[in-house]
Amino acid sequence: MIIINELLKSSNWISGLQWLFFIFTNIVVIPITVGAAFELSPGTIVNMLQLSFIVTGLACIIQAFFGHKRAIMEGQSGLWWGVILTLVSTAVAQGMPLDILGGSLTVGIIIVAILTFLIGVTGIGPRIAKLFTPAVMGVFMFLFGCQLIGIFLKGMLGIPFGNQAADASIDVGVSLLSIVIAIIVIVISVKAPSSIRRYGLLIGIIGGWIIYAIIFKPESAVSEATSFGLELFPLGKPAWDMGIIITTVIAGLLNAANTFGALKGTEDMYNVKTTKSEYRASFTITGVFTLIAGIFGLVPNSPYVSSIGFLSQTGIIKRIPFVLGGFMFLVMGLIPPVGHFFSQLPLSIGSAALFVSYLLLLNSSLNFFKEVKFNTVNVYRSAVPLFVGVVIMTLPATYFVTIPSIVRPVLSSGLLVGIILALLLENLFDWDEYGNEVQGKQTETVSTTVTDTNDIN
Repeated sequence: MIIINELLKSSNWISGLQWLFFIFTNIVVIPITVGAAFELSPGTIVNMLQLSFIVTGLACIIQAFFGHKRAIMEGQSGLWWGVILTLVSTAVAQGMPLDILGGSLTVGIIIVAILTFLIGVTGIGPRIAKLFTPAVMGVFMFLFGCQLIGIFLKGMLGIPFGNQAADASIDVGVSLLSIVIAIIVIVISVKAPSSIRRYGLLIGIIGGWIIYAIIFKPESAVSEATSFGLELFPLGKPAWDMGIIITTVIAGLLNAANTFGALKGTEDMYNVKTTKSEYRASFTITGVFTLIAGIFGLVPNSPYVSSIGFLSQTGIIKRIPFVLGGFMFLVMGLIPPVGHFFSQLPLSIGSAALFVSYLLLLNSSLNFFKEVKFNTVNVYRSAVPLFVGVVIMTLPATYFVTIPSIVRPVLSSGLLVGIILALLLENLFDWDEYGNEVQGKQTETVSTTVTDTNDIN
């Protein structure tokens, strides 16, 4: 009865609509760019887009009721997305056929799905979570934000995603509109009353879309489809390039940081501590949907840490609006004309809204760093992975051509390198001991100085 009453509230449906647009803007870019990178046919890309809507909506609903039971988006991982696009770029440079790359990715993703499922059913998630200390999560949140902010900033500037950006340049008109929309969303988020603030993203997306349609001639990212079909292994039939498979498995294991980040990052909002059963259920569900992704050529799932920013910005932490948003997104995938209509959303406008949302990952990063007592010695635990990761992100892909192909995709990803360095430094050294040692020396120095001053007096 309570659920029925909640479903009848218009405020929940309006909040659910905002969740719908948040989920949509996060997802719609991914299958389109991956399909274009693998040079798939327009019809295949449309099918992948619709299936992405269905799978994401279903995953959100199942996680909300049977998984971690929080309003945390479960969708195609930004970490996975970045790694896949990087792999495509390196494969093209090496002359590797895209079907071999796609087939090897498929094998790696299926292996990761099995491992993720096993992590869930065996209940070892909390043990793995201990490796992801606040210092590691602070590094992950910051570098993850840098990577995705970079992607969406390019979208705001009118630069095509994926491999289409070879000869691209900044579109001044699109850029100005996107920047204005981003500023409006920020102003609403900061200055507007709380009743309006929570709908800032929705206002920015709808308003920006209308203005874009008036000023520019909208162009469809994909062709219209009247039917929906499933295609097995659209990226390529299973293949066995070990370098790609190893990189994929490493990326999949590091992707667990998304689960830990999303669950730990929302604990204060819900005033709870994540239980073993919640970790077990969340990993198990993610494993199942990762398997589906591998079979049907989708980017694998994970809980979205960007949900933290969305929840902070809107204050919509109840599950009902989130479930309604997931349900509407699922319906969009089941009705081809509806899915096609929403696929017309200008990527620059969606990028502007997501740009604002992902800025709040800095706050999540700082909150994790607040739990770490830094000093002149133990600051290396985070300084090394942060600076190395950021610098690698700025280096052109051509710099890595001399690196052995089996490790090149990993070493050319600033995010992966940063997370790996953070995990190694944090778990191989007792930084707290170094911190106490330095703190003791500083206290001793201060005490000696005070004593000497008293003697002089």
